Amino acid sequence: MSAANALLKAVFARLTGDAVLMALTSGGIVDRLLPRALMPCIVIGELESRDYSTATEKAEEHFLSLEICSDAAGRKQAGEIAERVKTLLDDAALPLANVSLVNLQLRSCRSRREPKARNFIADMRFRAVTE
Repeated sequence: MSAANALLKAVFARLTGDAVLMALTSGGIVDRLLPRALMPCIVIGELESRDYSTATEKAEEHFLSLEICSDAAGRKQAGEIAERVKTLLDDAALPLANVSLVNLQLRSCRSRREPKARNFIADMRFRAVTE
């Protein structure tokens, strides 16, 4: 899935290229949450890609999950980071290598508290279409 990899690279570049977001996330952007991870951070979660071709055009539909992890005493920090991520990615025109991004939209954002770790998680789900 070269379009999926291109999408991940573009999302990573957009997020890490924003000074405001990087100032909010001392733990940066990671692929997995390590046991003693520096927080707050953004974890690139699940990515599901599907064929979305028509009779005349090749296309893929992608569902990307980003998890904002915070060890602050409440949801506020995770919510502020999620809002910045939304500003950067929702309806963004990201340049992708060898494919075109038709659209990228935030589908949902869910906030929860992890009972064992007592961390707050904002789970953002995006949908992208590439051709």
